Amino acid sequence: MWNDSVMTSDAQQARASSAELSRLIGERIRTIRLDRGWSLSSVAARAAVGKATLSEIEAGIRNPTLETLYAIAAVLQVPLTDLLRASGQVRPSLRGKAVTATLVEVFDDPAITTEVYRLAIRPGAQQVSPGHGPGVLECLLLESGAAEVGPRQQPLIVRSGEQVSWDSSGPHCYRAIGGELAQGILIIRHPRAAGALAPPSGTVAKQGSGMSL
Repeated sequence: MWNDSVMTSDAQQARASSAELSRLIGERIRTIRLDRGWSLSSVAARAAVGKATLSEIEAGIRNPTLETLYAIAAVLQVPLTDLLRASGQVRPSLRGKAVTATLVEVFDDPAITTEVYRLAIRPGAQQVSPGHGPGVLECLLLESGAAEVGPRQQPLIVRSGEQVSWDSSGPHCYRAIGGELAQGILIIRHPRAAGALAPPSGTVAKQGSGMSL
């Protein structure tokens, strides 16, 4: 009974953490959109997201997928972490069709934002990510397993102990090969658009909560 109670409490805390992060992400998206002077309809159309869906995301009542967040971030011309970071929040683990990405660190330089993620690519599915904007580069150092990653039309093979880099301004994919989980460190270098809104203060400093979107 004690163990069941602990599990229930942990599940409730996870749901509460997920709901709070969704609210903060929604607020951040709305703030950046309004700073740009863009309408809800225009951002939704450019991100290929339904207007009602984007409205619910901004209101914090819908959990966006990793793919959806990347599409919105690309339209808003900001790194994904600009949508994720909020004062006092733990680093989130975001779950997509085949990928789970846990934020490790973010480095903000005047012209470049560098994002570091711990990446896990699950076998059995391919995840396609939309382009992240001009000049964005990704580098994957694989620690275990094997994977096919990079530009969707010309993916690269990477195995344990190897690294590959690619231009992620266009659609790109992640797929574990060999039937095993592939794990590694993903670094994303994201040039800041001229006049881009500064990242939120209070960059998070605690390890991931395991919450997934």
